[in-house]
Amino acid sequence: MSEAGARPTLEAVAARAGVSRATVSRVVNGEAGVREVLAVKVRRAVDELGYVPNRAARSLVTRRYDAVAVVIAEPETRVFADPFFALQLRGISKELTAHDVQLVLLLTEGRADHARVGRYLSGGHVDGALVFSLHLDDPLPVIINGAGVPTVFGGRPGWAGGEDSVRYVDCDNRGGARSAVRHLAGLGRTRIAHITGALDQTSAADRLDGFRDVLPGADARLVAEGDFTPAGGERAMRRLLDRCPDVDAVFAANDLSAAGALRVLRASGRRVPDDVAVVGFDDMLPVAEQADPPLTTVRQDIEEMGRLMAAMLLRGQDRSPAPDHAASVVLPTELVRRDSA
Repeated sequence: MSEAGARPTLEAVAARAGVSRATVSRVVNGEAGVREVLAVKVRRAVDELGYVPNRAARSLVTRRYDAVAVVIAEPETRVFADPFFALQLRGISKELTAHDVQLVLLLTEGRADHARVGRYLSGGHVDGALVFSLHLDDPLPVIINGAGVPTVFGGRPGWAGGEDSVRYVDCDNRGGARSAVRHLAGLGRTRIAHITGALDQTSAADRLDGFRDVLPGADARLVAEGDFTPAGGERAMRRLLDRCPDVDAVFAANDLSAAGALRVLRASGRRVPDDVAVVGFDDMLPVAEQADPPLTTVRQDIEEMGRLMAAMLLRGQDRSPAPDHAASVVLPTELVRRDSA
């Protein structure tokens, strides 16, 4: 180890390894052109001295900041209350950590925050951005494009030409919704309702389309708009019971909405699944398995979606050796049967 209070320098590592300063620099910055025997000596010297690269100085040379911004277009109260975001962030964090890249979390409480996000991304602080939970009228895509940083989006883009011009990771929302509604119809249910998510988001719109694919002639009163929250699910379920007391099945756009619907059904004296069968979407285990009764739901691999977003961004920076030339990825979904349907 170096003397107490003295920070090991590049020169000290070079002296310990018996190589030039330039060789140490190339090894530390992950550059090619250094024989493996010398690289091993440098890495050993780095460990012995406890050398930590100066990121600011290194970024001047490599033009990399070893940091990625994760932009979530939702307020703090929503992000930290919804386990969906925790799962996606866990997948992102695992992939970034494996490549020694820092995660910088940026939330948007309101429109005033968009300019702040744009300034940060334009300021040369990060190597790229991962962006999710966008709304259809959100100005963030234009702002981020203006910042000029590589970007991967979570979810199918809803703006004109978005699917052709950007990279994104999503699940098969429409197909998953079809499997949920077909399952309910296969149980003999004839008055199947849908609690939507926030319809200014493509995931909610796609799940509504999947519902309509299976039930194109469904009574319009059997569709109630929600917002992906338990409270939204409760409000939508009350509206459905007021409008259609004979409803015998509900497909909710996510597990949190389904949990809210279950509470209202229980309070109204409806038995689940005897009187009303319920299916959610996400398969977030803390929600689905602890629901009363445990929730039948459509599983999407949320953590893997986050990991793939980060991997796609890093591949564009040549940080990952995995060969993948796909511009975007849509993951399959799977119906998971429990007691609610």
